Amino acid sequence: MKMKLIKNIFFVAAAALLAVSCEQGIDPITKVDPGPDGSSPLVTVKAPTENYEIKTGELVSPVKIDFEITDDIELGNVSVKFDGIDIKTYTSADYKDYRRLVDTLTYDKVTMGSHTISIVAADLAGKTTTKTINISKVPPYAAKYDGEVFYMPFEGDFMEMITFKAATKTGSPTFADDGLQNTKAYKGAADSYLSYPISSFKVDEFTVGLWVKINASPDRSGILTVGANADNRNNGFRLFREGSATEQRIKLNVGIGSGEVWNDGDVVNPKTGDWVHVAFTVKNSENTLFINGNPVRTSKMSAPINWDGCSEMVIGSGGPTFSYWNHKSDLSKYDEMRIFNRALTAEEIQTVINDDSPYVPKYAGEILYMPFEESTNDKVSMTNAGIVGAPAYNTGKKGKAFAGAADSYLTFPTAGIKSNEFSTAFWMKINADPTRAGILTVGDASKTESRNEGFRLFREGSATEQRIKLNVGTGAGESWNDGGILAPATAGWVHVAITISQSKNTIYFNGEEIRSAEMTGFSWAGCETLVIGSGGPTFSYWDHKSELSLIDELRMFNKALSAAEVKTIYDAEK
Repeated sequence: MKMKLIKNIFFVAAAALLAVSCEQGIDPITKVDPGPDGSSPLVTVKAPTENYEIKTGELVSPVKIDFEITDDIELGNVSVKFDGIDIKTYTSADYKDYRRLVDTLTYDKVTMGSHTISIVAADLAGKTTTKTINISKVPPYAAKYDGEVFYMPFEGDFMEMITFKAATKTGSPTFADDGLQNTKAYKGAADSYLSYPISSFKVDEFTVGLWVKINASPDRSGILTVGANADNRNNGFRLFREGSATEQRIKLNVGIGSGEVWNDGDVVNPKTGDWVHVAFTVKNSENTLFINGNPVRTSKMSAPINWDGCSEMVIGSGGPTFSYWNHKSDLSKYDEMRIFNRALTAEEIQTVINDDSPYVPKYAGEILYMPFEESTNDKVSMTNAGIVGAPAYNTGKKGKAFAGAADSYLTFPTAGIKSNEFSTAFWMKINADPTRAGILTVGDASKTESRNEGFRLFREGSATEQRIKLNVGTGAGESWNDGGILAPATAGWVHVAITISQSKNTIYFNGEEIRSAEMTGFSWAGCETLVIGSGGPTFSYWDHKSELSLIDELRMFNKALSAAEVKTIYDAEK
């Protein structure tokens, strides 16, 4: 009994001694004032993003809501609402960290239409923050064109929008942010491609079209490939490219069972960095390759395409059946790929191109824009001008410019630019040799020296003075506008504009009106071709032949621009 008492006294003394030692070694715990509650809660929604679209065939779909909330002192209640109705509420008992809430929840009752997701967070001081995200559920893509059976827009996924089936990915293809109209686009990678079943277009006649922004390294690759095996090319088709850093030829090979048919297509310049629309049609007896809507080459076929053993299409590579001859993965960018179960006409292909066009007209009434960046392409219609002779390109007002040459000019169909009123504007750097030339000419090729139709913008003078003149056909006669004089040695780049209405035509230099001429009517009768850089077939007399000057940033309009509009364009472009 005494021994037990002694032990208890010893333990109490030891505990007291230990407590004193601890207090002497560290500071005691004291309460710290967190200070005033100065900030409202911060709400961050990681998913879904603003304007997110759910595209599925189901009437009702789920959406995942991933969010984080923080506060400087302490969180209070938090509620997540869908279209204003609470779907989950959090209290302090749900927080592991009283200043931070991180959670992911799924709401599985999203119906067709527009919806809002709101997260309302309050702190203990009563300050509240609401974060709202707008989302929508839309039906899958409905075919936009007759016979369209495949549409892949590459908007952040590899989904085919009509069947709503995803392509199979090999390797690591990704997405670029500089697609058509600033959307996303497919971006190829080494040893990478997509695969997709071909059952929807496995027919004798069909059309394939897509936009391509060519990366010329590697210098050759497969683009679209359908094959049965790597031993021959007697089945399916192969769309591919070959060439150099400055010239890439787009080619097509089609298998007809007993053999193959080659289509050598045409070349494009990858240095321009332009989106190029590539399409081809396959019929029972021929195939045609189109570049920017122009049918560049047709190859006859002695038999229809043969699909034996073909089950899938490879996108972005020669793939398992056509990787030989170095037709491997394409590092280019693709966008807006469509397939049709019939052979489209050239006009129908042009309609698709116009709908997709990557260029949005910059000014009201703008119907043609040629920047001449080593290309004759009109960015509005995505149609290439025809080339006569050997015009070239040189340093322009912006980038490159059209550089005229002897016996050379461009031709462009007038079908898309005819209107009762008309304007054009461009930059010009005059080469006074020769001392006279045609600049822009539209006339009736069936008539000899007739100026009663279309118009003729031209120059005449000497090495020191060049007068820019305009002649306009009124149907019954012609109207002359003697314009104004430029000094080639000092003028440099000059912005030239003309406007034509039914009653007046006007010439402008650098945004300022130079001269107007009265007229009665304006006639396009018999005028089928615009000639750029020459008097061409209808106005080469009086020595108004090819123009050796530089022309850049050519625009045309389907109205007579006002003086204020001409000045606005000049100010924006100078």
